[in-house]
Amino acid sequence: MGNKVAAFSEEQLNEYQACTFLTRKNILRAERLFRQISNDRWPEVVTRECASSFSVPYSSLDSLTELKENPFRRRVCQIFSTDGSASLTFDQFLEMFSVFSEHAPRDIKAIYAFRLYDFDSDGYLSEQDLLHTVKHLTLDLLNPDEYSTIVAKVLEEGDVDCDGRISQSEFIHVILKSPDFVPNFHIRI
Repeated sequence: MGNKVAAFSEEQLNEYQACTFLTRKNILRAERLFRQISNDRWPEVVTRECASSFSVPYSSLDSLTELKENPFRRRVCQIFSTDGSASLTFDQFLEMFSVFSEHAPRDIKAIYAFRLYDFDSDGYLSEQDLLHTVKHLTLDLLNPDEYSTIVAKVLEEGDVDCDGRISQSEFIHVILKSPDFVPNFHIRI
């Protein structure tokens, strides 16, 4: 392939393909994007240690075309960041694109969607979590009564055990019935 140096060995590419829902082409495209947002500080040849430790800050991730229009872009980066800072290593970056790929199973997508909306990370979607979610989705353009109505309706639909909150299993049960969920929980790389 000309003078271009491959960032990964064949073995590394095979490992990434085996543990993600991405194609080889997707992995190489993700690496090029990561290289761009790292301001070329990303090495030409990448070791496993580097891929799991070298991170880029959220301020760089925020500029990605693939995330720029997503109202949850910071939250997306936070849930893939092990420390919640929204800075991502290459491995975390790849995991993000893997979960949002068209090849990721619906149940995996549903688990990550739940995490995305569980703002306080307590394992439940409370009224406050739902309010944050709706505000993100509507770009905070509704009035308080409209928000209350929407949150109440979501709880009515999803809170099967009537405990005032939606558990992960309740969420997955409801969300997987939505025909629009999988096509909308997608980031093309």
